[in-house]
Amino acid sequence: MKNYADDQQSYWIETAPPGTLHPPLGSDLTVDVAVVGAGIAGLSTAWELARSGRSVAVLEAGRIATGVTGHTTAKLTALHTLVYDRLRRTRGAEAAKLYARSQTEAIRRAAGIIDELGIDCDWEDTAAFTYARDPAAVEELRAEADAAREAGLPAAYVTETDLPFPVAGAVRVMEQAQFHPRKYLLALAADLVRQGGLIHERTRIVGLKEGEPCRLTTEAGVTVTAADVVVATHYPIFDRALLFTRLSPRREVVLTAPIPSGLAPDGMYITTEQGTRSLRTAPYKDGQRLLIVTGEHFAPGTADAGERFARVADWATEHFGELTFTHRWATQDNDSTDSVPLVGPLHAGSRHAYVAAGFGGWGLSGGIMAGRLLSNLITGQKSPWSGLYDPRRVGTAVREAPAFLKHQAHVARHFVGDRLQQLSGTSVDDIAPGDGAIVRVDGHRSAVHRDEDGNLHAVSARCTHLGCLVAFNRTERAWECPCHGSRFDPDGAVLQGPATQPLEQRDT
Repeated sequence: MKNYADDQQSYWIETAPPGTLHPPLGSDLTVDVAVVGAGIAGLSTAWELARSGRSVAVLEAGRIATGVTGHTTAKLTALHTLVYDRLRRTRGAEAAKLYARSQTEAIRRAAGIIDELGIDCDWEDTAAFTYARDPAAVEELRAEADAAREAGLPAAYVTETDLPFPVAGAVRVMEQAQFHPRKYLLALAADLVRQGGLIHERTRIVGLKEGEPCRLTTEAGVTVTAADVVVATHYPIFDRALLFTRLSPRREVVLTAPIPSGLAPDGMYITTEQGTRSLRTAPYKDGQRLLIVTGEHFAPGTADAGERFARVADWATEHFGELTFTHRWATQDNDSTDSVPLVGPLHAGSRHAYVAAGFGGWGLSGGIMAGRLLSNLITGQKSPWSGLYDPRRVGTAVREAPAFLKHQAHVARHFVGDRLQQLSGTSVDDIAPGDGAIVRVDGHRSAVHRDEDGNLHAVSARCTHLGCLVAFNRTERAWECPCHGSRFDPDGAVLQGPATQPLEQRDT
C-alpha cells in the first residue's frame, strides 16, 4: 500500500468547491440564535432557524464542513447497524418507531432541500445493509430485521447481497441514500447567507454564560449575545451537563480506491465483525466508481492509525483485488451510552442553551434530524421525538449502566493510571524524526515531537479539557487524549474538542 503519511486529505474536502471564506468575528455581535459548530448538525440547525425568521450566527473554530462531517463515509440512512432490536428491548417498540420516523424524515428533508435549492451533490438512491459472515450472527440479524420492519422501515432479512463474498445473512432497508456531504453543506451555507444568516470561521468559542440573554465569548475576547445558543461541536465543549460521562469517543480509518463500475457493489454495507467494516462506492471518473472502506475503530490516544490503515487495505485488496489507494483519512465519532443521540436542552436547568451530540457514526441523518428538532424547540413547535433524544431523559440509568461503567473505567484507567505509571525512560534524544513521546523535562511531563527536519516541539502532556495525559499518534501527527478525545497538533493547537485551549508550550 502506498505510504500516505504526509497525505491524509479527505476525498470530500479535496473534491468539493473551495467555498466562500467567511471572516473571523472581529467585534461584538447580537443575534436571536448563535450556533457553535459548522458541521451538518450546526449548519442544518442554523438553516432551519433562518427559514423560520430568526437572525442566526454560526461560529466555527476552523472551516465549515471540514471537521467530522468532512471526514464521514457519507451514508444517509436510517439503518444504524443493530439499533432497532436494542431500542425495542430497552426503551420499547414506540421508541424504536420514533427513532425510525425521525431518521427517515431527515433523509426526506435532505432530498427536499436538494431539489428546492438545485444542489449538485452526487445524490444516489440506494439500499442499506447490515450483514454478517458468521452464521452465529443470523439470529441477531433476523431480530434486527423484524424490529426495523416493526418500527416502520422497508426492512427485510436477506441472504444474498451484491458483495463480492458470501454472507450468512443481512438486514436490508430500501429507499436510503448516499451523497457528497461537503457539496451539500456548502450549498446550504450559501443559502443561509442569502437569507441573512452570518457565518464566522476561525472563531473559537471558549465561554458560555447562560441567561436571558446568553453570552458566548471567543478566544479573542469578543462577545456574542443571543437569546438562544446551540452547541453543535460534535463533542460538547461545555461540561456543565456532565455529558462527557455519557459519551465515548472512537476513531476509525477510511481508505478510497477507484474500481471498475462493473465491480462496484450496489448499496451501502456495514458489519460489526473485524472491528467494523463499512463500505460503499461513489461516482468517480473514466467509467469507474470510488470504493470507500472504513473500519478498525480504536479509542483516541490508545493506538497509532498506521496499523489500522494497513488492516483495512489488506481487507479491501483481499475482496476487490489489486487496488491503488487514492485517499486515506481517519474520522472520529462519539457513542452515547444508550445508543441514542443527545439532542435538546444542554442540561436540566437550561432554558435557552441546547446541544446536539452522540450520533455514534450516523451523524448525517442525525445531524439533519437535530436541525429540525432544535429549530422546533427554539421556535416553540412540538416534535413527537423530542423526548426520545432529550439529553435530560430519565429512566435509562439502569439500561445505560454497563456502557456507562465501561466508559468510566476506561477514563479512570487513563486519568489515574497514566499519572501513576512510571515513564518508560525515553529521553528527548531517543525520539526519532516523525515520532513523539511523553518525557520528563525539568521535573514536568512534556509531550515532545521531533519533526522530519529534527526540530523539537514540546508542549504540556496534560489535556486542557480535564487533565488526562495525551499520547502521540505518529501516523496522523497528533497528540490525542484517551479520556474524551481531544486532539492537538505537534505545537499544541486544538484540532478537535472538547478542549478549547491549546497545550501549554514547554522548553526542551
